[in-house]
Amino acid sequence: MDKKHRFIISGGGTGGHIYPAISIANELKERFPNGEFLFVGAQDKMEMQKVPQAGYEIKGLWISGIQRKLTLQNLAFPFKLLSSLWKSYRIIKRFKPDAVIGTGGFASGAVLKVASMLGIPTLIQEQNSYPGITNKLLAKQAKSICVAYEGMEKFFPKENLHLTGNPVRQDLLNVDDKRLQGITYFELNADKRTLLILGGSLGARRINELIEKELDVILQLGIQVVWQCGKLYYEKYKHLNEVENVHVLAFIDRMDFVYAAADFIISRSGASSISELCIVGKPTILIPSPNVTEDHQTKNALALADKKAAILLKESELDDKFRVTFADLISNDTLQEDLSKRIHKKALPNATNQIVDEIERLIGVRQ
Repeated sequence: MDKKHRFIISGGGTGGHIYPAISIANELKERFPNGEFLFVGAQDKMEMQKVPQAGYEIKGLWISGIQRKLTLQNLAFPFKLLSSLWKSYRIIKRFKPDAVIGTGGFASGAVLKVASMLGIPTLIQEQNSYPGITNKLLAKQAKSICVAYEGMEKFFPKENLHLTGNPVRQDLLNVDDKRLQGITYFELNADKRTLLILGGSLGARRINELIEKELDVILQLGIQVVWQCGKLYYEKYKHLNEVENVHVLAFIDRMDFVYAAADFIISRSGASSISELCIVGKPTILIPSPNVTEDHQTKNALALADKKAAILLKESELDDKFRVTFADLISNDTLQEDLSKRIHKKALPNATNQIVDEIERLIGVRQ
């Protein structure tokens, strides 16, 4: 491969858009060691820190989403959009990419729109079971659309769809072999079953309130707890580390070990989390965040709950249903086995490779 390939990758606003974008870039870099890579994001969002930390250059656009109520930010939207389209045009003309890859978010909307207009192949990677507005608008011009759920032809042109799954950390693929390492690393009791609580990188207020309220009941059932409460809430809950069999963490640095040690999981249902949970294959209660755009998390959770691959509890049901639901789960071995098997069947562990195979096809490197 003598030609030096160039790729623009855009996605951001949340970790759910950024981490898949970085995973795709890393795999492209493996295959095109002489390639050039440029990220495009929203100038005041977390990608502006996370992408350089991963070793890539990023350019920021002046863009943000539309608020649901009338605000000054909404009045500025047309100007931001025009500014972002013009800056995207200049970036693309200067960088001359072979392909542009978008993983969602408003910044990716501007740059993929301009790339399509200039005849540059574009690929969309949609993480959710219900696509965001940006990807729905871009889909008609995209040459390829990689999705994580079946039935996405409701939203996208069928002929360009590829069921790949979402990129996930490769160290999660063999967590069953790491159980003892996980128990040692988190200083757990090997004779007790472990409940893992995940609220996302920032934590989840409602899940934290639930666990605080139900902690005594959970411990009385003979369960030990690893509780990722999020950095926003750590000061409030860290004193509970003094309680026997309770481990409160702001964040978890070895997700492979913690998944390996867990017997049951309570989690939010962001797209990346769902993909990881499917690969790990543990009995899971999903508590979607109701505050996410287009209610993505509830739709993601329903995609599993409807197949009896996970238990779905809405935040509004927690006070009435959590205690009974959790007690039923930990006392019913058959239910645990069934949930594990069904969620694991939904795993798509080779997502990153398949997405990059598709990018190679778009640029004519692969048949």
